[in-house]
Amino acid sequence: MSSVVSEHLCKRFGDLEVLQDINLTIQDGEFVALVGPSGCGKTTFLRTVAGLESADEGGIFLNGKRVSGPDRDRGFVFQNDSLLPWRNVFDNTVVGLELAGRMSPDERARVTRLLELVGLAGFEKYFPRQLSGGMRQRVNLARALAIDPKVLLMDEPFSALDAQTREIMQTELQRVWEEGRKTVLFVTHQIDEAVFLADRVLVFARRPGRLLEDIKIDLPRPRTMMTKRQPEFVALVDRIWRLIEKDVRESVLVEHV
Repeated sequence: MSSVVSEHLCKRFGDLEVLQDINLTIQDGEFVALVGPSGCGKTTFLRTVAGLESADEGGIFLNGKRVSGPDRDRGFVFQNDSLLPWRNVFDNTVVGLELAGRMSPDERARVTRLLELVGLAGFEKYFPRQLSGGMRQRVNLARALAIDPKVLLMDEPFSALDAQTREIMQTELQRVWEEGRKTVLFVTHQIDEAVFLADRVLVFARRPGRLLEDIKIDLPRPRTMMTKRQPEFVALVDRIWRLIEKDVRESVLVEHV
């Protein structure tokens, strides 16, 4: 069953065409990663699925219903965790539930289980200043999952982490996803991260952003760090890099002019 459908999606900011005729279908329970050079519209596409941006032409449909704004059927994990410093881990996690008026004993018990799932059992009363970057992002993930969304949208959630923590978080995210099989759209600049996590990698071309290729990742699950050393993995990373290398070089040159 299709979960997210983009039909002839176009998006402009003034005279700047950011997304051009994006057509794709994401099935229920799929983990889909979006990669491409800076300025290719990855984040704009994600924000349009979230309902934070509106389409100029075409549209996004979630389970057959046109997206017209934010809703609880989509959870968003931003690049920065934006945790409330005066709230502890548990209270940060339940913010969305409180706003929705859903703070029943059953929901509180479910949040406790979620914190266990993301590896934060025993840290419920800790405050953000007492947590590492990786732990803060675990809270961020638990907060998005707490509202029980149909679709989880993740915008470079590990980009601020050091390399070692990022590797661990990739494995942990895969484990959490296997547990609940939410539909996930995951934006990243790291090609190896996309290949490691995803069922499919959507490769976007530089502005105007358009879908260059839709690549199926047939690597068996669960994946481990050893997966990244396999020839099949390396070949997929190389294939995607060759698709976007020219655009990436041009975007870097423009940024430094």
